[in-house]
Amino acid sequence: NKSNTLLGIRFHNGVNRMGISYKKLWKLLIDKDMKKSQLREAASLSSSTIAKLTRNEYVALDVLVRICAVLNCDIGDIAEVKLDEQ
Repeated sequence: NKSNTLLGIRFHNGVNRMGISYKKLWKLLIDKDMKKSQLREAASLSSSTIAKLTRNEYVALDVLVRICAVLNCDIGDIAEVKLDEQ
C-alpha cells in the first residue's frame, strides 16, 4: 500500500481520500426554521438529491449554487470537505 503526503493531504495509491459533509446545511436549515421539503421546493431539488445530501454524497455544483441562492449564503456555509484520516 503506497502512501504519500502532499500539502498535508494523505494520498493512497495516488488517490486522495476525501468526502463531503453537509452538516452545516442542516444546521442552517434549523436556524432558518426551514424543513428539507421546503428547501427541496424552493431550490427545485429532486427527492433523490435531498437523499444524497442527507447521506453526505456528492451532488452537482449547480445544486449547491441553487441551495445557496435560496438560503442567501456561500457554499462554505452549507458544505465542508472532509479528509479521510486513515
